[in-house]
Amino acid sequence: MATVPVKNISGEVVGSIELNDALFGIEVNDHAVHMAVVQYLANRRQGNKSAKTRAEVRGGGRKPWRQKGTGRARQGSIRSPQWTGGGVVFAPKPRDFSIKLNKKQKRLALKSALTDKVKRDKLVVLDTFDLPEIKTKAVANVCEKLNTPDALFVLAGSNTNVMLSARNIPGIKTAGVNTINVYDILRYDNFVVTKEAVEEMQEVYA
Repeated sequence: MATVPVKNISGEVVGSIELNDALFGIEVNDHAVHMAVVQYLANRRQGNKSAKTRAEVRGGGRKPWRQKGTGRARQGSIRSPQWTGGGVVFAPKPRDFSIKLNKKQKRLALKSALTDKVKRDKLVVLDTFDLPEIKTKAVANVCEKLNTPDALFVLAGSNTNVMLSARNIPGIKTAGVNTINVYDILRYDNFVVTKEAVEEMQEVYA
């Protein structure tokens, strides 16, 4: 088991914690991580873009001029794609972009992403992280002392004060144990997690 130091919000080491190898010490599977990111981004797409084909555009029922004798190119409808106001050739239509992954593959991707953070020394464990009031500057000071200007903070339970205090800081995001995903873990350079959240993650995901 890997052992990492536990820090307080001032950046001082106050202890250590052993991480479960089943969650933080597996062999990284790059393909599973890639597929988890592809799924996350695909499932975020609304898929509601739409345009009209020539069959759906209003007008154009009459041939604009006779076939021959005018000196102009033959035309069958003023709503053909080459006309202004005409239909779109291959018009986009609403569709579902979402893809599915097996539960085991999603779990493997999450474990791989967490293991990568440990191997690159980008995982920071806090003994606790609570704020008596909603104050953005307090979270900014914590980030400065921990040297984590770009980080995902994972908290146990619903720590409203911390979440509201951090939401306006660029490069900082907060999440609960049950809402973390591979995309966010990879997107943010540092993974800051409370000791309580680590224990909860090891119970849920290991």
